[in-house]
Amino acid sequence: MSSQQRFVESDGPISRYDYDDTVVFAIDLGSASDAHVDVVDGTVMLVVGDQQYEFEVPEGDAEAFIKNGVVTVEVRQ
Repeated sequence: MSSQQRFVESDGPISRYDYDDTVVFAIDLGSASDAHVDVVDGTVMLVVGDQQYEFEVPEGDAEAFIKNGVVTVEVRQ
């Protein structure tokens, strides 16, 4: 089972949106204020409180950010 599947099944859904040259992943953390996200070599690392989650994204120029409790990862291909 992949890390993304484990995250989806155990902690909440990851929404994926495919556009012409970009793939966008969105994760709603709700009111979690102690969260950090980074992308390293195609792996998204999300830390919420003392829990860490990882999932793979397609190859490309990836950027991740959190705004109002929503994690957004944009991958330009």
